Amino acid sequence: MDKGMAREPEERGRREKVRTAERDAWPMASLSAAASNPTVRLHLWLERDGDMCFGAGRAQLLFQVERLGSLKKAAESLGMSYRAAWGKIQRSEKALGFKLVESRGSRRQGIVLTPEGRAMAEWFQRWFERVESAAVDAASEVFPFPARRFQDDGGESSLR
Repeated sequence: MDKGMAREPEERGRREKVRTAERDAWPMASLSAAASNPTVRLHLWLERDGDMCFGAGRAQLLFQVERLGSLKKAAESLGMSYRAAWGKIQRSEKALGFKLVESRGSRRQGIVLTPEGRAMAEWFQRWFERVESAAVDAASEVFPFPARRFQDDGGESSLR
């Protein structure tokens, strides 16, 4: 058996004891209740060849399009102009190589997500939630005080 492998559990136990001692030495009294615990915030996005192709804002925009059936209404609900929203969707479609939205028919009938657009938004949301959970767990292991997820701090519960 490799000597390094035999020491791994022992080393892990030593590191945990050090973390516990550091945490116990922290002046927890200076932190009042849960309101003082830091909140983990993340900015995640996907790039292709240096161009942003998808992020949380694009996912939110797509979920709002799906909910409201209109890019104009979705943009307004997120505090952006129609032109900005349309530009973001077009840039993402170009970078990803597939359509995210399509017309229902005439211009007045609004738009819907393509199956690929719906899948992209859902995949991104799942990825974001997993990364956020891992980041909160890691922060709680590293820092001598608990950390909270954004949604636990009054933020939206998801990208939807």
